[in-house]
Amino acid sequence: MTLRAVIRLIACVVLLASASVAADPPALSGDIIADLERLQRQLQQGEHDRVGERARTQASRFEGGNAADRWASALYRQLAAGAEAGAGRHEAAAEQLRQARRVQETPLHQRDRWLREEARLRSAAGQTEVAVALWLDWHQRHDGSVDDHWRLARALAELERWDEATSWTERALADDPTPEQRRQALAATVFQRAGRGEAALASLEAALNVQVEPEAWRRAAALAQSLGEAERAAAIWEAGWQAGALAGEEDLRQRVELHLAAGTPARAAEYLEAALADETLPDNLDNRRLLARAWEEARDRGQALNAWREVAERSDAGSDWRRLGLLAHAWGQGEIAQDAMLQAQARGVEVDERWLSSR
Repeated sequence: MTLRAVIRLIACVVLLASASVAADPPALSGDIIADLERLQRQLQQGEHDRVGERARTQASRFEGGNAADRWASALYRQLAAGAEAGAGRHEAAAEQLRQARRVQETPLHQRDRWLREEARLRSAAGQTEVAVALWLDWHQRHDGSVDDHWRLARALAELERWDEATSWTERALADDPTPEQRRQALAATVFQRAGRGEAALASLEAALNVQVEPEAWRRAAALAQSLGEAERAAAIWEAGWQAGALAGEEDLRQRVELHLAAGTPARAAEYLEAALADETLPDNLDNRRLLARAWEEARDRGQALNAWREVAERSDAGSDWRRLGLLAHAWGQGEIAQDAMLQAQARGVEVDERWLSSR
């Protein structure tokens, strides 16, 4: 926790001097107020251990006294919490605030302030379940900010309490409909794990733009594909490609694969052929096989047969020659089919003799 956060945590002890004139807490003596202010200055200077030791000692000293003493003890606990938090000891800081909240002289608004800070510290200490319980308690009396809503949604997601996380995510989105990318990703995860895939996808799509990281485009496309919306997945990928968010060999191959899945194989073949021509993709057997598959699914007979012949000649595999033969036969190209089956047989593939009859 930063020093600035620590200063926020201790809520500015100067303001605590107002306890001497406030209606709810008992008045503090001038000596105690002066001591609190001195400790605050030391804390701002980074003297965490020194302040923590003094504050804990004073808190213990006053906790069994009269009402004013007990209120002073609570304020020393607050300073001790600030010192522990500044030193990175979040659990110890949270415990000091818990003890401060138990002081009956503490006004309700101050207890709630410490409750909220304790929840943050518990979360930072990895005590997520305790933090969530504290936040839910606090929210019974306060609406909270959009940051509070996102914080609680994230904590609930960590606990895999997906229905509750969904409720708080929706509440956060109501006030923050276009959150930054990290929160948008959280919303998508929460909706997806709660079984609301369409809401998850809509959440991801709403955040897609040229500034968004490539992973967001990839995730949105993958989610659309998992929902059985191949065309939507291809459209998302295409938009990401055109925006420049997606680029490179792997993304280009995925662009082709998605168009194949979406039922636009001719477009996939054209993209792939252009990439092979300009060497954006390596002219290897895997990419040639993908090109042949694309032309075959596009039912462009001439392109498909030529592409599969290229694959078979490069691989010299009987299985590829047999596939060319079967495809040629299905499309009424008997001569090509017979020649391909002869090539397959020569490479050890068992071929029905009827395929080898004279031309």
